[in-house]
Amino acid sequence: MIERIINIVIADDHALMRAGLKRIIKDESDMKVIGEAKNGDELQELLKSISADFIILDLTMPSGGIELINTIKKKFHDIRILVLSMHPEERFAVKSFKAGASGYMTKESAPDQLVSAIRRIVAGGKYISGALAEQLAEDVNEDKSQLPHKELSDRELQIFIMIASGKKVSEIAKELTLSVHTINTYRSRILEKMNIKSNVQMTHYAMENGLID
Repeated sequence: MIERIINIVIADDHALMRAGLKRIIKDESDMKVIGEAKNGDELQELLKSISADFIILDLTMPSGGIELINTIKKKFHDIRILVLSMHPEERFAVKSFKAGASGYMTKESAPDQLVSAIRRIVAGGKYISGALAEQLAEDVNEDKSQLPHKELSDRELQIFIMIASGKKVSEIAKELTLSVHTINTYRSRILEKMNIKSNVQMTHYAMENGLID
């Protein structure tokens, strides 16, 4: 029985990283690196001229990112993509999978896990590290009623949203017919309850949780 070769393209803007990944793969009889690209534009051009089965894709290379995954999957539906990233954060993994990737791996775990990840994905599975899978499971199971802003009183939440929207303390005091001192007291209480350090963090939190546009 002839062994099917997995034709792989490595897309990373660091030559040393590409060389390292090739070293990991070179001793595998069922895998072959057939092309390299150092940015998203180069990768898309390369895919037009070769028959690739698999892409190891650096998420942060020039003209790369989540949108590149989307574009590749629309043009080359059967190609499997393993995202390689410096970022362990679960939000990047989720976005990568939604865009069409079949796996997500941090660069530091590649030496130990790359080959098994490729095989799992080619066999029709998905790949994600154990630690990241655990974090994602915790996020899915998180009781949203326990979000920090749920602990605020109605008045505190009102003031929180006003501050997060960019209103000054003096403006809020005037609008609510309260003193500046009272608004500052509310602000301090809100920061403490939500474990937030600044107005900028308030705004970021409010946007992430759909409290402001």
